[in-house]
Amino acid sequence: MKRLFTFKNVSIALIVVAVVLVGVYFITLTPPSEELAPRDRVAAIIDEGGCMSCHSKDVPKPFYADFPVVGSLVTADIEEGYRAYDIEPFVKALEDDTTPNPVDVAKVEKVIADGTMPAAKYYLVHWGSQSTEAKAEIVADWAKNFRMEYYADGLEGDRAGEPVRPIAESKNIDEAKAELGFLLYHDPRLSVDNTVSCATCHDLKTGGVDNHRYSHGVNDQLGGVNAPTVYNSAYNFVQFWDGRAKTLAEQAAGPPLNPVEMASTSFDEIIAKLQADKEFVAKFTKVYPDGLSEANLTNAIEEFERTLNTPNSRFDKWLRGDNEAITAQELEGYELFKKYSCATCHIGQNLGGQSYELMGLRRHYFEVRGEELTEEDNGRFKQTKEERDRHRFKVPGLRNVELTWPYYHDGTRETMEEAVADMARYQSDVDITEEEAATITAFLRTLTGEYKGVKLTNPNEYGVTLDADHDHH
Repeated sequence: MKRLFTFKNVSIALIVVAVVLVGVYFITLTPPSEELAPRDRVAAIIDEGGCMSCHSKDVPKPFYADFPVVGSLVTADIEEGYRAYDIEPFVKALEDDTTPNPVDVAKVEKVIADGTMPAAKYYLVHWGSQSTEAKAEIVADWAKNFRMEYYADGLEGDRAGEPVRPIAESKNIDEAKAELGFLLYHDPRLSVDNTVSCATCHDLKTGGVDNHRYSHGVNDQLGGVNAPTVYNSAYNFVQFWDGRAKTLAEQAAGPPLNPVEMASTSFDEIIAKLQADKEFVAKFTKVYPDGLSEANLTNAIEEFERTLNTPNSRFDKWLRGDNEAITAQELEGYELFKKYSCATCHIGQNLGGQSYELMGLRRHYFEVRGEELTEEDNGRFKQTKEERDRHRFKVPGLRNVELTWPYYHDGTRETMEEAVADMARYQSDVDITEEEAATITAFLRTLTGEYKGVKLTNPNEYGVTLDADHDHH
């Protein structure tokens, strides 16, 4: 009986397998066909890279996920990948030919350009899945063209594809409604004891915030989260750190009825007080013929807040072509800002406000913080009750950030340098130097804009310290 397997036969079989694998390897390294539409080429790159294998919900696990040792590693990678980033909305937008979230565009562009995704241990098993310069160039060109079309702000040359965009002047404002909104925004009658207005916590003279760790409501009660700036809030895709308000009008309806903030029992109570002011009622009904109502009051405040854009920062002038608007150090800070992935979430006109992101993406922020967790620390989880959303927050905008201390949702960082260094540590897993933190901070100072033609300033003293109650005085 002849031996079916000989050394020669085995050798030939191994050579054939090797040739096939090498062929697959080089085929998948080849960029997608130029005959495809640009977004289809990007979709093909994502598919070849296996991004959906880890960065999506309930994906089928590979067969080796059942193997001892390696299986637990694979499962952990999949769970961590989805925790960090869900790529499904981006892929669906490409497939449906709809507009993807600019944050998704920036994230995919960055990891492909850096070659950090897919991770090395993934493409050791899935040959050919890694990024290449050719693939990175395809994605970068598509991303640049996407931004030029999406933002339509007229940037030219090398700056046309930048992830940060200039702030626009407020447009299509109903001035009569905005004037009423201004009055209501500063009116303490929205609070139960007539002591607190919207401007109490969001003072237009101090960067749209109050520079407290936690704001003071009626009876000097402390809130549980740092007050975000009201400037440029029209650019936010949702309002509040946990995203519970979809519009500025919804946001305006919240604090008046919050028992810690303004503590009114109902809008009927507020309206009863306002109706006693005959002059105000006459002015209001001239603009809103159906009179005082929650919908009309919050609509007026919303219209006023839409006027709070702060254009013409020095960085905006640089984006529009003025090379003298910022210094070499400030420009270097912007390059570091992009290098360390800050510009994957802090993008667009407001440098943020376009996505929810995990606080402590790369290192566990809350364990290191040491303070007892609060309900507000749960972030988006408060609204969705989905475990993935625990500690996930709406990304704050960075416009006028030099004026809006203290920083983070919990107000625990007093200086920009400290906030920048810790963001790099917890979000990007990078320990930057003091010099780099100072350089990035120099860039951030170029983002202070103008309101009604006057550059914003903060008359409060900088560099104050937190007292025992963790509050500024």
